[in-house]
Amino acid sequence: MSDKIPEGNRSARERLAQQREREKGREKRRRTLIVASAVVGVLALAAVVGLIAANAGKDDGGDTASGPAVAPSGAIGEDALTLPVGAADAPSTLTIWEDFRCPVCAQFETAFKDTITELADDGQVKVEYHLATIIDGNLGGTGSLRAANAAACAQDAGKFAAYHDVLFANQPPEPDDAYGKNSRLIELAGEVEGLDTPGFRSCVEDGEHDSWVKKSDTAFREGGFQGTPTVLLNGESVFPSKGDEQISPENLKKWVAAANKGKKPGTATPSAPADGSSAPADPSSAPAS
Repeated sequence: MSDKIPEGNRSARERLAQQREREKGREKRRRTLIVASAVVGVLALAAVVGLIAANAGKDDGGDTASGPAVAPSGAIGEDALTLPVGAADAPSTLTIWEDFRCPVCAQFETAFKDTITELADDGQVKVEYHLATIIDGNLGGTGSLRAANAAACAQDAGKFAAYHDVLFANQPPEPDDAYGKNSRLIELAGEVEGLDTPGFRSCVEDGEHDSWVKKSDTAFREGGFQGTPTVLLNGESVFPSKGDEQISPENLKKWVAAANKGKKPGTATPSAPADGSSAPADPSSAPAS
């Protein structure tokens, strides 16, 4: 008996194998399309949710805090409403408006925190954080305000960035106003080494920066922004997209590299020390050794 496969059977097997390969290719393309569509959908939803939240809070009464707006230590910019992170002389600026109750802000932080930290640590960008309270206006409660005040208190202690990350990592569900309780905000401070001090607790309990937070929220509403998070690279919006490209960690790095081409990374100290003193403005103003 011959051990050769009849020509007809060989052709049938080859056709079956080819058909299976084509089916595998179609299935792979289908999965890729589903994933890509999901990413785009999340980003589009983020923009819509932010817009709804921003518009819904517009009748919240604006800046109703009494007393002067007490800016936290090291705050910079117009009306000292900016909390800086990274080298002050970095060639590019990443401006981020966030609300600690905003779920899309938490999603953004989860996806981009490591990338932003890397870019800041490498002196490629200085990050300028601004705080808003649109979810309080949208859903009621005071969690946005209370959390933002606590974050400003952390800035006084020189620990804003670490506490900022803790707040987003532990964000409650959007309808849950857990951050409206100062006790919860103080409890979370225990996750940042050296932050839970009598001074921090007093700052949180007294609402020391409440008027400043509301002033920041007023600036957000008057700035014409569509919602949180608002993310700008050198003044140009990059969330949820820049031009025809969707934002991603890889694209953000690419956009920063293009903006910084031919420029040296920053090395300057980003902000004033926690005790409120400031470094000399330039070497010539420093005392002689």
